[in-house]
Amino acid sequence: MFLSFEGIDCCGKTTQAKLLVEKLKAENREVLFLREPGGTEISEQIRQILLNKKNLKMTQITELLLFSASRAQLVTEVIKPALAKGTVVITDRFVDSTSAYQGYGRGLHHGGVKGINAIATNGLMPKKTFLIDITAHEMYARRQASHQETDRMEMSNEDFYNRVRDGYHQLAKEEPSRFVVIDGKQPIDAIHTVIWKEVDGLLPTGDE
Repeated sequence: MFLSFEGIDCCGKTTQAKLLVEKLKAENREVLFLREPGGTEISEQIRQILLNKKNLKMTQITELLLFSASRAQLVTEVIKPALAKGTVVITDRFVDSTSAYQGYGRGLHHGGVKGINAIATNGLMPKKTFLIDITAHEMYARRQASHQETDRMEMSNEDFYNRVRDGYHQLAKEEPSRFVVIDGKQPIDAIHTVIWKEVDGLLPTGDE
């Protein structure tokens, strides 16, 4: 089974993904946790290029293609083999991030982004996608409170993040059976409970 976590920066998706990984391990499930971009030697090298603040001259098309190249390597080298073995694969971001950030955020042609996504994933999509939803205003408040240093992608302005968030909501409307939209301002434990209820119902039993 393949699951993904999405949302704008500082929404808490990484925390929730890791909590789910630990819960699945406690249930004696084989589970693999991956981040995007990254997860393979080649993908991690691409990640460094994408997030490096020295690369401010990077064009939007270059950004799109680099994210997709990283994903293509991850899908072929890691995700598909793991799924074939019956492992539960959980990714911190996947194809919806490209649709939201590069398509809606950067304003690139949605049809073109969709086509590139399909090539990069070879049609592979998550069974469920958990969208941890917060506003751009909340994101900036959390970032300031954490005193974390921003990377190249995180240097974008509030209008950009508003477009990304709107994009995520549009994607969720288009695929309501795949997306689970969760209010990210809820307590961490409350969010985890919602996620586990969804996942527990999807897990194969010993008879399957």
